[in-house]
Amino acid sequence: MLHRAQSPEVKKELIVTAGEAPKRLDLFLAHREPTLSRAALQRLIVEGRITINGHPVKPSHKIKPGDRILLEIPRPEPIELKPEPIPLDILHEDDAVLVLHKPAGLVVHPAPGHWSGTLVNALLHHFGSEGALSAIGGKERPGLVHRLDKDTSGVMVVAKTDQAHRALATQFKQHTITRVYEALVWGVPKKPRGLIELAIGRDLKERKKFSARTARPKASATEYRVLGRFGTQAAHVALFPRSGRTHQIRVHLAAIGHPVLGDQTYGGRKVKELEGITMHRVMLHARTLGFHHPSGEGYREFTAQVPEDMGAAMGALRHATEGDA
Repeated sequence: MLHRAQSPEVKKELIVTAGEAPKRLDLFLAHREPTLSRAALQRLIVEGRITINGHPVKPSHKIKPGDRILLEIPRPEPIELKPEPIPLDILHEDDAVLVLHKPAGLVVHPAPGHWSGTLVNALLHHFGSEGALSAIGGKERPGLVHRLDKDTSGVMVVAKTDQAHRALATQFKQHTITRVYEALVWGVPKKPRGLIELAIGRDLKERKKFSARTARPKASATEYRVLGRFGTQAAHVALFPRSGRTHQIRVHLAAIGHPVLGDQTYGGRKVKELEGITMHRVMLHARTLGFHHPSGEGYREFTAQVPEDMGAAMGALRHATEGDA
């Protein structure tokens, strides 16, 4: 059984009394709201769902008498995760892992607004009654060691056993996984290659976005290399993330003035259409994924070439910018 958030949210208001000694906000709430774990409370604080005197704060913020704390807690509603016959482009499968090419437009796991039609639903159908997926990620994310955004296509690995899940998770945490992305970006970087280092986290004002304007910045770095140019209008780049923050590549490219084409969240309306060509999704593709096999079979690497829509966009851009300096 899975729990999901439903609107409206449960809202609670707490006033810090005069007798309360100064302490961290998350510790104070863990005592006052025992039904929520400290980790869950920290997540709500970071997401801006818990504020003090109308302002977002950090979990470590020290409360003081008279503080007015407002909590917006998603209301849980039980739903059943059902297998769905969604086609999978499987690149490799053995007793420990399944490697696939996720298409753009496919949500990886159930979330608000996407309770069906996800990769998880497809995996449940693929494995049928065998249930051959690790349980470490919980019932809502069986087998999932990592994820790709809805509009990002590319290679993903799924763990079939808890042992495989732990082994892969360790590699992701230690950044020993090989990851190569390709993207079409607005404009052309001045340098043919470079390193973008920018600490990012959940945006202070817009909860669904990530940026350097955050209460909890986390170090992140992305190496890039220009593979091709479309006049001065756009470029085809390869990306090598050295860390794995949410939306990292998209935020980093926007930060240097070259957002991913089609990524209106970080690039605005200007990246939706270029040279009369409409970008129907974020033009980002996870081309290569390499890891040490959890069963001790050595290093394995898997590649999926850019999908048809991204290839078509490159062809159209090339044609539109022929002869440009």
